Amino acid sequence: MAALRDRRGSPAAASDTSFVPGARLKEAADDCPASPPGPTFGDVLAERLGRRDLVKGLVGVAALAAALPALTATARIAPARAEDAANRFPFRELTAPPDETIHVAEWHEAQVLIRWGDPVLPGAPAFDPLAQTAAAQALQFGYNNDFVGVVPLPGQDPTRRALLVVNHEYTNEELMFPGVGDQTAKTGFAGMTRALVDIEMAAHGGSVLEIEQTDGRWRVVPGSPFARRITAETPMVLTGPAAGSRLLATAADPEGRNVRGMLNNCAGGVTPWGTWLSCEENINFYFSGSRDGLPGAEALKRYGIPGNGTAWAKYHDRFDLQKEPHEPNRFGWVVEIDPFDPASTPKKRTALGRMKHEGAAGIVNADGRYVVYLGDDQKMEHVYRFVSRARVDPANRAANRDLLDEGTLSVAVFKPDGTGEWRDLVFGEGPLTPANGFSDQAEVLVHARLAATALGATRMDRPEDVEANPKTNKVYVMLTSNDTRTEMEVEPANPRAKNIHGHIVEITPAGGDHAAQAFAWDVLVRCGDPGQAGSGAVFSSATTDFGWFGNPDNCAVDHQGRLWIATDGNSAGATGRTDGIFALETEGPGRRTAKRLFSVPIGAEMCGPVFTAGDTTLFVAVQHPGESEDGRRSTFDDPSTRWPDFAPGMPPRPAVVAITRKGGGPVGS
Repeated sequence: MAALRDRRGSPAAASDTSFVPGARLKEAADDCPASPPGPTFGDVLAERLGRRDLVKGLVGVAALAAALPALTATARIAPARAEDAANRFPFRELTAPPDETIHVAEWHEAQVLIRWGDPVLPGAPAFDPLAQTAAAQALQFGYNNDFVGVVPLPGQDPTRRALLVVNHEYTNEELMFPGVGDQTAKTGFAGMTRALVDIEMAAHGGSVLEIEQTDGRWRVVPGSPFARRITAETPMVLTGPAAGSRLLATAADPEGRNVRGMLNNCAGGVTPWGTWLSCEENINFYFSGSRDGLPGAEALKRYGIPGNGTAWAKYHDRFDLQKEPHEPNRFGWVVEIDPFDPASTPKKRTALGRMKHEGAAGIVNADGRYVVYLGDDQKMEHVYRFVSRARVDPANRAANRDLLDEGTLSVAVFKPDGTGEWRDLVFGEGPLTPANGFSDQAEVLVHARLAATALGATRMDRPEDVEANPKTNKVYVMLTSNDTRTEMEVEPANPRAKNIHGHIVEITPAGGDHAAQAFAWDVLVRCGDPGQAGSGAVFSSATTDFGWFGNPDNCAVDHQGRLWIATDGNSAGATGRTDGIFALETEGPGRRTAKRLFSVPIGAEMCGPVFTAGDTTLFVAVQHPGESEDGRRSTFDDPSTRWPDFAPGMPPRPAVVAITRKGGGPVGS
């Protein structure tokens, strides 16, 4: 979910990033190396097919497709009849061109529920972008809403009343603040005062909202006892195997158990016991300075620390790497939050590992254990799985309170024959020993990327959201892009070099057991325009010119078991479309057929799809509308759009949108 392509590691839209907001974050990402080359599946495939043939291009896509018989090298494949593919998604496809506003498919309507700066807590002042303060922002809806989760309220109709939990990932100074313009490390963040930095910190974190639907319209319930704002200063605790580690100790917290705030929270999940899992992603951007002379420099470099992407270290010593070298280790975790108790302390669950977490979608396994799938959003990083030791107790919420503190974290290996295995990140097993730099389980989890590489995990094309389908038990991995993969590194699970549009991998656990070590896998779609020669894109033949998509980021499985995709990386200049929501058929004769339901304004990214019970409402997050792309410089004073207010002097505002079907019924029907 995500951010500007420059910030998230995808190709920048403009060739000259010197004036592109967020370009400093791309510089930081470039300093965050991918997992070191090791025995990749490209190497294995080369042994099978002959490296010389691969290099000469004599094998290419056809050979890779042969390694995966289910996916042919044809740009558009069966079914031949569009009506076969349309049965589960009978809505009339959206065909609107990209412009300054949102669009939704016919028979549907889209309503803005809440915008950046709208009240969340009592006493919140009316939003005034010319007189914003940190105190006001801490009471108002934060910036760049990403993950959205629906938490049912006991005793209430879940289709009409619920809690909504929302991540606030990062900030766009150039769009938030008048007269500030682009702020980069190269210019020393000249326009960023202490007051503006503190507003940014208050705009991070998350919001808990109570919402209700009346006469077909959703609204935020004012004065709700559940309402909450979490910021970069909210007290939190570290729990699980790494809590108390020397690697988490700082001058302010010598015991390594208490931390202030959560940062860059991207996607997430909602547990069966009604808690919110919020995932810290690109935490490296917030730390400045140099890693020279610091212990653990290899790990710092692997995580891209320092990213030198914000001015926070100018005013807050904990973000200065030389002053607090362990502070970055306290971020990059999955945070569990109880939305029913605004006074509760959020918990960073270290058993789930430290990485650039994109999401934490879970499923209750057949044996009752809770399984969480995790993507590490960086080029050449890995896919993970956590299996709890204890079982979920559906009758006793309190019994599940610390379920995520004990269990096994594993990393995926995708083999060339369409099978795979999960390899456990357990101290003392295999290469995870002191001889290889791991002193205990805490170090394995704090440096999960290094541990995964030591285990021979597959280097993937930016693993983002990973979701399980409870109807089919299959798991879907969103792989957004990887323009750094070379021809020599092509492998069946990552079948394209210079993969600018990404693909989706489908995992089938052995025997339907999500805790099994073995699995099978297939490439569901290769994204991009199937009609463009040489794209290597693969959708079904029933997918129209409006239905194909690029850069899958987040996804949602509705209550009927249908898969929906949110994209990050499409732009009017590059693809002739903006990001949006796409229905994707995964079963039957319509498999691999995509249709577009919704589109965002120019410069925006699509995030956070989630359905209410009965699929009658789809909530989505429109992030960073008006962000610069395709060489167009966009600022507070001259934005490319003023969505959603379209009022003079009002900047574009990230917002949560509710999509419903006119006359009622499931969205997409």
